[in-house]
Amino acid sequence: MQGEFRTEFVREPAALKQHPALVLNADYRPLSYYPLSLWTWQDAIKAAWLDRVDIVAEYDEVVRSPSTAIRIPSVVVLKDYVKPQKRVAFTRFNLFLRDEFRCQYCGAKGDLTFDHVVPRASGGRTSWENVVAACSPCNLKKGSKSLRRAGMSLRKPPRRPASEELRNMGRKFPPNHLHDSWIDFLYWDAELEA
Repeated sequence: MQGEFRTEFVREPAALKQHPALVLNADYRPLSYYPLSLWTWQDAIKAAWLDRVDIVAEYDEVVRSPSTAIRIPSVVVLKDYVKPQKRVAFTRFNLFLRDEFRCQYCGAKGDLTFDHVVPRASGGRTSWENVVAACSPCNLKKGSKSLRRAGMSLRKPPRRPASEELRNMGRKFPPNHLHDSWIDFLYWDAELEA
């Protein structure tokens, strides 16, 4: 009798978390590239049920209610256009994205922090025009010295990025997981291979 008793009443809910939906604006462009605009499968189905999105592509998996079976959406398009933000927020992540996740002194990747080009001790401000991504060794080498005193130079001068520029920069850094159904919508204007 013990073998016949069902002890597992929820069927692999964690497996369904692996089916996010790519969210496209009404112009069929992702709302954001980095981080990629994704919804959970539940949010995508809810939005489709409320007629806020059109489903463009679906996974093979199906979710069921007592009266309905629905294939899980993999790409959805908003019915109403969402105007992209003009102003780019000054965040650590956006700063690293602007600098392509590279130290602006030596070009190294990884172990990044940020550095004030004109040190705060010398009146330097925390702004797009004065802060750059830097690896720990370069940041320690420069310390609170000027670039000239430290004998260092920048790969490119720091400046405030435009929102479109940052969006395009994010396209260079695809996320770890890209479903096959997303590729055509993410890189439709990329140069084709001959």
